[in-house]
Amino acid sequence: MIGEHGSAQAALQALPDVARAAGVSDYQICPIGVIDAELRAARAAGAVLIADDSPDYPASLREIHDAPPLLWTLGRRELLHRPMVALVGARNASSLGTRMAKALAADLSAAGIVVVSGLARGIDTAAHLSSLQNGTIAVQAGGVDTIYPTENTKLAQDIGKMGLRVSEMPIGVQAQARHFPSRNRIISGLASAVVVVEAAAKSGSLITARNALDQARDVFAVPGHPFDARAAGCNMLIRDGALLVRSAQDVIEAIGSIAPKQPDLPLAPPAAKPPRSLRETAALHTRILERLGPSPIAEDQLIRDLAAPPTAIAPALMDLELDGKITRHAGGLLARAN
Repeated sequence: MIGEHGSAQAALQALPDVARAAGVSDYQICPIGVIDAELRAARAAGAVLIADDSPDYPASLREIHDAPPLLWTLGRRELLHRPMVALVGARNASSLGTRMAKALAADLSAAGIVVVSGLARGIDTAAHLSSLQNGTIAVQAGGVDTIYPTENTKLAQDIGKMGLRVSEMPIGVQAQARHFPSRNRIISGLASAVVVVEAAAKSGSLITARNALDQARDVFAVPGHPFDARAAGCNMLIRDGALLVRSAQDVIEAIGSIAPKQPDLPLAPPAAKPPRSLRETAALHTRILERLGPSPIAEDQLIRDLAAPPTAIAPALMDLELDGKITRHAGGLLARAN
């Protein structure tokens, strides 16, 4: 937005017009008093805000098309410039899955790779605990000063001292269900690769894996027994082309030697078409919503009706789904949410 309009002030002035183009008529810029209160709360919590033009901002995250313009951080920001691998999986992890997550995280960490996860129960917790000494990053769904689940309070405090906690959400925001899918794109965006240890056929970990594929990251999965529902998602990923993982060495060999990120180097221009502006994206969202109603229609039919390439429609559909504006149904059907 700032790059498109030239300055932060010009971008703020353009926001109401962008909102109107997206169908929001009563948009108002955040009041100064609210901003000042958030900054005071951040200072009290020890959090630091980094913008996407800051040298502290991770180069890997800046590469994705929907990178957060601002990140709240709490802890060791230098970890953002070391090699990173995301490790995610089931909250109701099995004993075997937890052991696998701990082994992978410990070995990746020992090899100098920062382990990124989401501070959730189960696999995430195991991954953070085993990589805490050498460097771990927790991407939070709520504000960086809030902790969810509360049972991970001690772990989160330790990560704030020895690792790093990050969030795109404002200070003080409590995690809600709708925040987690958006959080997952940051987990995959930070990392060179995503490893899924245990995941059901429909789980947040598969959203992270899908984000990783969209972001041109490598996706790995630990296989499981066909009768174990917690392994269904991983087995599906492997069937569809994810790399099978037996140990951390499989990951290290597949991604090759990763040099630490160099934030002061200019990014190479993308080979693909440059991302749409916010105005163009808002217009596309409006066109999609105009085509959809409460009765589901096939996604491929929607793409034909819009006469647009699938590569342009897919990210827009994901954005609208994350915003709760559209609903996916079985059989590849889409409908407008009530």
